[in-house]
Amino acid sequence: MNRFVLDASVALAWFIDNPTPPFAERARQALLHGGKAVVPALWHLEMANGFVVAERRGTLSAEDSMQAIEKIELLLGRAIENAIEVISIRQVLAAARAFRLTAYDAVYLEASRRENLPLATLDRDLAAAATKAGVKLVH
Repeated sequence: MNRFVLDASVALAWFIDNPTPPFAERARQALLHGGKAVVPALWHLEMANGFVVAERRGTLSAEDSMQAIEKIELLLGRAIENAIEVISIRQVLAAARAFRLTAYDAVYLEASRRENLPLATLDRDLAAAATKAGVKLVH
């Protein structure tokens, strides 16, 4: 895993899932050891929402979320970069329709296509759509 698009499902698993899925842990280790991830702007909102939902469900405390955010901020400084181009509403809608995805998942698919990078996701529907679209998956 040298350079890839990182879905929020993988990053949230680092902090919410217990135990962390092996694939998610491999992705994290790749970033800690020189790998680079690209994320769409949506990723930041999905991360925040994931923490809010985990707090409401009692999976994380507010303190846990803040510690997780501090760790993510360290990765943002050295291993996670924002995708440069914004994906248009038309493109997202077309991809969501074509692959029966949510608009949110379509953003990750389109980011992978645009950046010509493999996709790291734990989302089965998104992984299946990526395969159909000819996007490589990180394994």
